[in-house]
Amino acid sequence: MYAEALNTYQVIVKNKIFSNAGRLKVNMGNIYLKQRNYSKAIKFYRMALDQIPSVHKEMRIKIMQNIGVAFIKTGQYSDAINSFEHIMNMAPNLKAGFNLILSYFAIGDREKMKKAFQKLIAVPLEIDDDDKYISPSDDTHTNLLIEAIKNDHLREMERERKAMAEKYIMTAAKLIAPVIESSFAVGYDWCVEVVKASQYVELANDLEINKAIMYLRQKDFNQAVETLKMFEKKDSRVKSAAATNLSFLYYLENEFAQASSYADLAVNSDRYNPSALTNKGNTVFANGDYEKAAEFYKEALRNDSSCTEALYNIGLTYKKLTRLDEALDCFLKLHAILRNSAQVLYQIASIYELMEDPNQAIEWLMQLISVVPTDCRALSKLGELYDSEGDKSQAFQYYYESYRYFPSNIDVIEWLGAYYIDTQFCEKAIQYFERASLIQPTQVKWQLMVASCFRRSGNYQRALDTYKEIHRKFPENVECLRFLVRLCTDIGLKEVQEYATKLKRLEKMKEIREQRIKSGRDGSGGSCSKRERSAGHESGQNCSASSKSERLSAKLRALPGTNEPYESSSNKEIDVSYVDPLGPQTERPKTAAKKRVEEEDFADEDLGDYLLPE
Repeated sequence: MYAEALNTYQVIVKNKIFSNAGRLKVNMGNIYLKQRNYSKAIKFYRMALDQIPSVHKEMRIKIMQNIGVAFIKTGQYSDAINSFEHIMNMAPNLKAGFNLILSYFAIGDREKMKKAFQKLIAVPLEIDDDDKYISPSDDTHTNLLIEAIKNDHLREMERERKAMAEKYIMTAAKLIAPVIESSFAVGYDWCVEVVKASQYVELANDLEINKAIMYLRQKDFNQAVETLKMFEKKDSRVKSAAATNLSFLYYLENEFAQASSYADLAVNSDRYNPSALTNKGNTVFANGDYEKAAEFYKEALRNDSSCTEALYNIGLTYKKLTRLDEALDCFLKLHAILRNSAQVLYQIASIYELMEDPNQAIEWLMQLISVVPTDCRALSKLGELYDSEGDKSQAFQYYYESYRYFPSNIDVIEWLGAYYIDTQFCEKAIQYFERASLIQPTQVKWQLMVASCFRRSGNYQRALDTYKEIHRKFPENVECLRFLVRLCTDIGLKEVQEYATKLKRLEKMKEIREQRIKSGRDGSGGSCSKRERSAGHESGQNCSASSKSERLSAKLRALPGTNEPYESSSNKEIDVSYVDPLGPQTERPKTAAKKRVEEEDFADEDLGDYLLPE
């Protein structure tokens, strides 16, 4: 409706009889400002300024302020400075002073920023002192009067004006402190000194706390702690705020004793500080006393029902205590306050999963990925839930998306590789197992998986080369040697004897290791020390040899073996059987071949007397 309003105003303004055309042009300028047509807004503001007489001083100041704002919007900071400087000289106010600081900050004039901040501090608030609302005597009539005006509309307006002034001053100080001096610390110190010399002396402590927070943003924790420790002897409100920050700092550094000490100090200084109570609950939670932590969180919520940190933490506490219904209630309340909080959505989904309601868990996780579509953990959790429900295609979709955003999650890589093997696409599984072997190069199983994929896909030469490479890296791996012996036997390579010998040696070492473990269980572990006392040096050598064998056995124990028992000795033939880590291979179609004559198992056995006819 802005166009209709402008047309109506134009008709009225053209009427020469109408005497208040200047005021209407202000309205027209406001419309153009809302339409972001700043040049026309400035034009109409200036026309209005020319038509409004100098008697209406307040109106002219407001128009000048609008002109300054429009210049800031267009980036003409010099013209904006002229407007705000004129206002601060004629009738200073908080908004004009703050906008003047912004303009000087935009052009980077340090000295002018300092002067503008001093002008902002000097703006009179024109409100009564708080002493006016304190009863000077026991006069009943006076007390009733003070009680009546203590919370009336005028008093509310004074509070709002004071809060607005403090907000402007704090924001301006935080804006200019890092740039007016060589370092932000010196800049904050200058701002603190100026504030201390003004009517806003109580803001100096808040600026000091902001200085500590600035240290935190720059990762200078020691300076932040030193700055906050200076408030230990201040009044209770500031002491509580500083102790709360210190408690949280020590909590982040896992120094729970110090965190608990400062949390106690913060609570004792201000029992109604919800942040202090939440920090105290956090320290108790870290020590495992979940019931007591829940009490502190409840007290924080009683003091401030909008304390979302306490509500979130009490939900986590109930989850730890397996009181899932209460935890779910807390997170649903929090979801009503923070509609798009990814953490809250994830916790709700997690609780539904613990309550064995996968459909609800999936629904909440779908909401979560609509908020953070690139969260690889949420995507993999969705894939896991769909997999547990038997929906492999949906599970594959979300696991693949998770892998796309974070291709280093071993669990996701393993699932995708297994999925392609199940669907008989071993060639596609190879890339996932190769990536897994890059992530965990000391885990031989991934490289064995790669070789098995080559073998199952019919690429025996690549499989053999891969097994040889694995044997070079892991020469004591029995599983790899079994595959090598079997493959070399099938292909007919001369290297089979070499690998068979190595396998036989490793199997013998395995047998020795098992015998040693068995003898250790029978209580012969202390024989080495007895022989050392009785036989001296010779026994010491035996013990040394024994310890070396134990270390070698420990290495062998760390290597992956097969799923079935396997024993060998010098009198037994080498067993080259193996178990494929990818499962049994699909059977190929049989061709017409000569049928082998199977010998009966009992052909060579002697018949006992009981089998002869009577």
